[in-house]
Amino acid sequence: MKKLFSVVFLLGILAAYLGAQNTASPQNPAPATPAQGPSETPRIRVRVELVNVLFTATDRKNRLMLNLTKDDVRVSEDNKPQTIRFFSRESDLPLRIGILIDTSNSIRERLRFEQEAAIDFLNTTLRPGKDMAFVVAFDVEAQLLQDYTDNMEKLSTAIRGLQAGGATGLYDTMYFAAKEKMLFFPPPEPYLRRVMIVISDGQDNSSEHTRDEALAMAQRGEVTIFAISTNRPNLEVGDKQGKGDKVLKYLAEETGGRPFFPFSASDLAADFQEIARELRSQYSLAYVSTNTAHNGTFRTITIQPRDKPMRVRAKSGYFAPSQ
Repeated sequence: MKKLFSVVFLLGILAAYLGAQNTASPQNPAPATPAQGPSETPRIRVRVELVNVLFTATDRKNRLMLNLTKDDVRVSEDNKPQTIRFFSRESDLPLRIGILIDTSNSIRERLRFEQEAAIDFLNTTLRPGKDMAFVVAFDVEAQLLQDYTDNMEKLSTAIRGLQAGGATGLYDTMYFAAKEKMLFFPPPEPYLRRVMIVISDGQDNSSEHTRDEALAMAQRGEVTIFAISTNRPNLEVGDKQGKGDKVLKYLAEETGGRPFFPFSASDLAADFQEIARELRSQYSLAYVSTNTAHNGTFRTITIQPRDKPMRVRAKSGYFAPSQ
C-alpha cells in the first residue's frame, strides 16, 4: 500500500511539472535565442543571379585567341549594355560531356570511324576524378548506353557496342539528353561546362519534339553543342549544304558551339581533336542582368569585340529565372 501511494504521489508531481511547462504564460515566454547586443549589426542577404557565358574567340584566320582580357569585349542583353563582373580564361572547369551517336541506317558506312574517333576524343579530353561523360545511341528512339562516368573502359565498351539500323529521332534524343542529364537545378558549384557532341546526318524523321523544342531544352541546360555531320559533301545537286547539315549548323551556332563537315570518315579524328582543343581555350564572363524580372522569358546575349579584329562564338541567349 505504501509503494502504491509513493508511485501515485510521484506521478502527481510529474504531471504538475509538465503542466506548468506547457501552460507557461504567453506574456512571459522563454527566450528562444539570446538577445541581440547593441553592437551587433543585422545581416541582410541579397540573392544575386549571375549570368554565366562561355565563349570562344578566333582571329581572321580562324586561329584561337588566347590572351584576351575583359576590356577586349563588351556584352549586351536584349541590346542593353551589361557590366562584366567576372572574366577569366576557363581551361580547368569540370566537363560534363554527352556523346550522342546516330545509329540509323544512313550512317552505317561511317559507324566504325565514328566509334574510334569518339573513343580517342574521350581518352584525350576526359580527366579522371574531374570530368565525366555519358553515351547515347539513337535511331528511332534514344538509348542510354552508359550513364555519367569517368571510367574509360566503360565508355569505350558502350561506344564499341553500337550497331546501325532504323530511322532517326535526333530532336527527341537531344531533348532527352539535355533534360535528363544536363539540366541541373540549382546550378552546380563550381560551374560545369556542359557539352553535347552530336554525330548525325541531321535528317530527323521520327521525333515527337521539334527542332526548336530540342534547342530550347539545350539552352535551359546551358549546353554547348558541337555537331559532326555524317553526310557526304555536296550530295544534293545545286546545294553545297543539305537540309540536315543546315540543321546541325543552326543547333551548334545557337548554343555557342561549332559544326563540322568532314570530307571523309577518316577526317573525324581531326574534328574531335579540334573540339578538345577548343574546350581548353574558352573564356568565361559573368554579369548581373539589369533586367531583374523573373518571368522565364528568353533573353538574347551579344558579345562583341571592342578593338581587336576577331570573331566571337557564344550562346545566343538564356532563359530568365521564373518566379
